[in-house]
Amino acid sequence: MAWGAAMAENWSDNETTVGQLRAAWERFVYERDWRQFHWPKNLAMAVAAESGELLEPFLWTSGEESRAILDQPQQREAIEDEVADVAGALLAFCNASGIDLSRAIGRKMAKNALKYPVESFKGRYRL
Repeated sequence: MAWGAAMAENWSDNETTVGQLRAAWERFVYERDWRQFHWPKNLAMAVAAESGELLEPFLWTSGEESRAILDQPQQREAIEDEVADVAGALLAFCNASGIDLSRAIGRKMAKNALKYPVESFKGRYRL
């Protein structure tokens, strides 16, 4: 099945699983024969590069200004595209590396809960 706008127009966070996103991304990569380029180092660099592109619209803005940027429809769509690029690169990295994203996030959240206990860090980012 070829990709097109209709394929994902009804996707939402509340109804689409990480597994479904990974499978869709893997199918997208397979159809283009891009797996040959998907070495962990290349994909890690892609995550970093795409993250840099996500930063660009917010460069030199205040916190309040950064929120206002998201209220501009054209800017918001461009930012959503960058979010998708970051997520896509990360999903491709997980696919190529055999990393279970949900398990990795769960394990890291458990570590962070120990590192940043609520009673010490509520409302603050450092002691």
